[in-house]
Amino acid sequence: MTALKPVIRCREIGESDLDAVADLLTRGFPRRPRDYWSSGLRRQGGRAVPDGYPRYGYLLDHDGSAVGVLLLIYSDRGTPGEPRIWCNLSSWYVEPAFRNYATMLTRIAQRRPEVTYVNISAARPTWPIIEAQGFRAYCRGLFFSLPLLSTAGLGSPIDRIEADAGSVNGIPPHEADLLIRHARYGCLSVVVRSKTGPVPLVLQKVRIRQGRCALPAMQLIYCRDISDYVGCAGAIGRLLLLRRGRISVMVDANGLIDGLIGIYTERRGRKYIKGPQPPRLGNLSDTELSLYGP
Repeated sequence: MTALKPVIRCREIGESDLDAVADLLTRGFPRRPRDYWSSGLRRQGGRAVPDGYPRYGYLLDHDGSAVGVLLLIYSDRGTPGEPRIWCNLSSWYVEPAFRNYATMLTRIAQRRPEVTYVNISAARPTWPIIEAQGFRAYCRGLFFSLPLLSTAGLGSPIDRIEADAGSVNGIPPHEADLLIRHARYGCLSVVVRSKTGPVPLVLQKVRIRQGRCALPAMQLIYCRDISDYVGCAGAIGRLLLLRRGRISVMVDANGLIDGLIGIYTERRGRKYIKGPQPPRLGNLSDTELSLYGP
């Protein structure tokens, strides 16, 4: 009898696959401990996902064993009457012996024309590959702001939003849900009570690696508009220094930002988009940065 050939197929990640997926990603990204992946997968499993879309993403299955994975984080940034589906193409790894099948994952992951796909953590050597797949850069760098040197918003009260909050005074329900949800993820969700009205912001702690040094900083995860952060930067700078010992906030940018003191670089921070919805700087909510952390 002729021996059956091993079967390789691409399928959705299910709950029973999570341990194998965490093991696979730990092998693929050895700088990350296994708990980083398992904790992130638990957060991903506990959040709402638009109907009809994968909760975790896809894996390559080789006769019952996971040999490749592409994490996908779906969210709806629209309204009940007009959904706008976004998908963060997150961590992607395939075992060396099966690299020839890696494109199976990307093809199935990007097949929905109504979805806007984003890649927010592309390594510099992969930029030409991503652009060849039809992606375009909507953010070309990072602005390392020093809000402590700003006087904007000084004296404005700041409310920290806790993970068990039921609502947020002065903030629409959908935005309050975003603030509370990200507080559960471990982000810093705040509302600055400025003279012009409440300003919701979400920030995530990160470490900027420069050689062997790792400098503590924050990443701006959510704001209505970059100008909102600029308008209360002084108040945020003092909050971060006093409570967290951090002096820099990284902001997605395509150049210098008026009203902020800091440094702009295009050596890191490039982010890509493909799909029907126009991008907006200052919104990294419900992406790998908030769900999985720095």
